[in-house]
Amino acid sequence: MITRITASIVALLLLQGCSTAPRFEKGFGTSVRANLAAQTIDPRGAANANPAIGIDGPAARAAHQRYQQSFVQPDSAASAPLLNTLGSGK
Repeated sequence: MITRITASIVALLLLQGCSTAPRFEKGFGTSVRANLAAQTIDPRGAANANPAIGIDGPAARAAHQRYQQSFVQPDSAASAPLLNTLGSGK
């Protein structure tokens, strides 16, 4: 008899942590949506059919080619060692 009462009390205590709607679910995702809204400059920007206003075709092509070439031939000044500028240790 005592083991049944003890087992039922333990079962009730364990089941008390289980619920279908914990307190944290009431506002679940609200902070994420607020942060996304704060980072959005133009909420209707996705509906813009011509987002590349302000740059002409040749300038865009040249910028894209310079960007692609930066991976093929890295700038030699950027890869120069800095041993002479660090000092001689004196």
